[in-house]
Amino acid sequence: MVRDAVKVGLLGLGTVGAGVMKILQINSEQIRSRAGINIEVKKILVRDLKKPRAVEVESSLLTTNVTEILEDPEIDVVIELMGGLAARVHVEEALRRKKYVITANKDLMATAGASLLRLARDNGRNIYYEASVGGGIPLIRPLKHSLGANKILRLVGIINGTTNYILTRMDLENMEFNDALAEAQARGFAEQNPENDLEGKDAAYKLSILAGLAFNSQIHFDTVNVEGISNLKQRDILYARELGFTIKLLAIGEERADGLTLRVHPALVPLTHPLAGVLYENNALYVEGNAVGEVMFYGPGAGALPTGSSVVADLIDVARTINHHVENGIIEIAFHDKKVVPLEELESAFYLRLLAEDQSGVFAGLANAFSEEMVSLDMIIQKRSREGEAEIVLVTHAEKEKSFNAALASIQKFSGIKAVKSVYRVIRK
Repeated sequence: MVRDAVKVGLLGLGTVGAGVMKILQINSEQIRSRAGINIEVKKILVRDLKKPRAVEVESSLLTTNVTEILEDPEIDVVIELMGGLAARVHVEEALRRKKYVITANKDLMATAGASLLRLARDNGRNIYYEASVGGGIPLIRPLKHSLGANKILRLVGIINGTTNYILTRMDLENMEFNDALAEAQARGFAEQNPENDLEGKDAAYKLSILAGLAFNSQIHFDTVNVEGISNLKQRDILYARELGFTIKLLAIGEERADGLTLRVHPALVPLTHPLAGVLYENNALYVEGNAVGEVMFYGPGAGALPTGSSVVADLIDVARTINHHVENGIIEIAFHDKKVVPLEELESAFYLRLLAEDQSGVFAGLANAFSEEMVSLDMIIQKRSREGEAEIVLVTHAEKEKSFNAALASIQKFSGIKAVKSVYRVIRK
């Protein structure tokens, strides 16, 4: 049967949905040329038919009834842009009805991706999810295809624009955390309830997806160790810079001989590292492969048009698959479970800021506590005493986390230490 168009049902016309529609409108000729066939949006699911839209669409395209999309045999592709785990039922129904699915839903792909991809395979279809990680930055395709000849050794990424914007403002403008957050919200870079971003959950979802592809593994979201930035203080930003570092919320995945390491946490990054220059709402992923060496992907990690660009790129792929009867291969279903190494077994250098009594014997007590656990010190800063208190900043050499934690427990019991104010990991490369 000769087709005149690939027909699409769109679930959601919010920020990303509007971006998708705008790109289809302004780049229609180029998209048709690359797809090799017309692409027609037949129906769009919305909550409110009368709500003002960020993009002009014909009112006849809008519906509040999802069955008009899922049960329409003419619709070949369902683009899910609703977000959240509740969208799973619609994605499953679309696959059962032999429709291709495109999604930007990181929560869904991180927690149910393996199951959904198996369902897609069983129905001779596929799920495309480039937009679920990195907004407009191509990350899924490079890991699946461009770097497919490599054994990926390590991923280190800044993959949450909200936290990166806040940390950049704190670093470059000496802003306090709450002021930087308020500005991010006012400029639309942070949600009114930014908990998932600030506590690292958003980045952990994205790391789960990326690590699965990089390490050919089925990643279980609850195996990712997650720490956020809510307790970060301006003083730590200043001390980090004095020591030659900046602080970033990093997502780190690594495959070692004893298993995978998966973690999201704030860390001191050397000012000479490529990730140190990733500023404001931008994202980046630093990848080490055993053949290619080190590469970095950089760009806008969110937004209507950048994310919409990734969605439409997936749509072009789907259209070509349909139009040219390309075999629909899914590589992710061959992935296996792999052991995840406990956090306490990992090695890291650490930054530690504490308040101590300004008296003799304090440094000796600190040195003894670290020495007993075989943790060596790399850098020390002691600031001028105020009212009998001294602020001390230490950076250790890399040691196992359990050794550092044991030393920290001893330090907290030491009578000369009044308070441990901050503890952050340090990366060197």
